[in-house]
Amino acid sequence: MDDKTMEVGCHYLLTATREFMRLKALAEKAIDQISEERRLNAVLDKESNSIAILMRHLSGNMISRWTDFLTTDGENPDRNRDGEFESAGNMNRSELMVIWNRGWSCLFRTLKSLFEDDLTRRVTIRGEEHSVMEAIQRHLAHYAYHVGQIVYLSKHLESEGWKSLSIPRGQSSLYFRRPGYFK
Repeated sequence: MDDKTMEVGCHYLLTATREFMRLKALAEKAIDQISEERRLNAVLDKESNSIAILMRHLSGNMISRWTDFLTTDGENPDRNRDGEFESAGNMNRSELMVIWNRGWSCLFRTLKSLFEDDLTRRVTIRGEEHSVMEAIQRHLAHYAYHVGQIVYLSKHLESEGWKSLSIPRGQSSLYFRRPGYFK
């Protein structure tokens, strides 16, 4: 691997790690706005997932996919994926955060262990081959999908009490006129 390719690989790993960190922080900022713990377990209808279910699913996915990432299939035989989507009663915030952080810790520990030349290695997920880079991209998309659901549910459940995680409605022009913003 030449120096330029190594530099690009290193940049990719740092960028992917930052993006996973950004997604985790975004979900946590949304979850932090849930004023009543019971809302973490609320479902909008029988086909919907609660925030608690999404948190458990993401953690289960991370533990399954990122444990022994380079050497085993990402669908760990010990994982109970269907169970992640079942109600676990009324889990409280601290219980959920333990589960949540266990998954993210597994992900970040594995990303930190990767080297630039690992990016072209082959890994399997449910028997399907991917390059490490493809697997990372697949997981970024999957986690962004569910983090978006967490944000949406948090915003819906908090309604008028919601504080925007981005530019608040009707304030774009103010945002773009702020000092330090250059067009």
